Amino acid sequence: YWYRYTALGQRSPVGRTRTAPAAEGSSASVSRLDFAIASCQRWDHGHWAAWRDAVAQPSGRPLDLVLFLGDYIYEYGSPPGVVRAHEGGAVSTLEGYRARYAQYKSDPLLQAAHAACPWVVIWDDHEVENDYAGVQGEHLQPGFAARRAAAYRAWWEHMPLPPALRPVEAGGGAATIHGRLDWGRLARLQWIDTRQFRDPQLCPRPGRGGSNTVRLRDCPALVAEPARTLLGAAQERWLAEGWSLAQPWNLLAQQTLMARFTREAVSARPDPRDPVTLQGRYWTDGWDGYPGARERLLRGMVEARAAAPVVLGGDVHGNFVADLKVDYDDERGAVVASEFCGTSITSDGGPQKLVDALRPHNPHLHHARVDERGTTRFVLEAGQLQADLRVVEDPKRADSPVRSGGRYAVEQAKPGVQRA
Repeated sequence: YWYRYTALGQRSPVGRTRTAPAAEGSSASVSRLDFAIASCQRWDHGHWAAWRDAVAQPSGRPLDLVLFLGDYIYEYGSPPGVVRAHEGGAVSTLEGYRARYAQYKSDPLLQAAHAACPWVVIWDDHEVENDYAGVQGEHLQPGFAARRAAAYRAWWEHMPLPPALRPVEAGGGAATIHGRLDWGRLARLQWIDTRQFRDPQLCPRPGRGGSNTVRLRDCPALVAEPARTLLGAAQERWLAEGWSLAQPWNLLAQQTLMARFTREAVSARPDPRDPVTLQGRYWTDGWDGYPGARERLLRGMVEARAAAPVVLGGDVHGNFVADLKVDYDDERGAVVASEFCGTSITSDGGPQKLVDALRPHNPHLHHARVDERGTTRFVLEAGQLQADLRVVEDPKRADSPVRSGGRYAVEQAKPGVQRA
């Protein structure tokens, strides 16, 4: 489909979109899906050359789909000396969030990406406030539910979403954003919400909510309380019941790195009753802060015999390619799925030398680079998924060259990632 908008005496450029191929009928035999994942496009950290590259057609084929995995805007004000400043300082009201979306959407490269193909979108934290959990803000401020409701309303107004997903007025603006679609008989795509229904992060910094990086021996509740959830019980059940046997591929789009990433060596299976076994150092905002929930998700996927599962994520401002295991403490444990956690469009990453030092503690990682900005582009066919990590050479330039930072593949019949 081709479309454009006319309003207030102005006319938009022409956009392109499409429906998903039907599971039955003439389109059921679709043999290929070209898509990209993206996240974390902080305006004041750079320009969006990544979007120009994402909608280019190096193979002569346009993208069928963009999966945007969170942090479409950032709520912060801008410090002095940035590449381009956020207007209006930090935002916390409906008017403020609306203005921030308007500023982001003024960028012609982002406009072109929206016009190129349909998007599936989910939120993460910065659409509201850094590291929020449910209706608890990072600063434990009163009235946070009203702020969340305003942020959710502005997100719905500015994203390509149907009227049915409009947030309710009460309860912090609650909205059900998880969903699924089948791409003909080729793949089932599911996307989930890891913010709205989660339990608050454990062991925060004094007087704060939100994330922390903690040693397991200092926060044994990470493993002593396996019932804690990142998705909420209802969404966990929905996902467990949704894995497909009918299609050769199952794609799960979510917000952050699912693979374990320990900052210290681990040589023993953790047992809350034995402090000696409590090894490792973890960031509590991601799946490492909810290891019981991760195990339930992956074990449910295995028990459902989901075909060729691949997890897609963002949030951590780095390119991570990983094998997923139900039990990372079992060196001989089976690889059950593959993961591509894409880097940010512009949001700054951490020091690469730190990640390099931690690689020996995380042998399931095939690629771990926090000094890369860009998107990941995929070609999915019945027998193989191919991934190209697209890396922007200079995020401060809108005209920056973009190169491949690595190519990987997953075979349909074998979980785990290979170099392509």
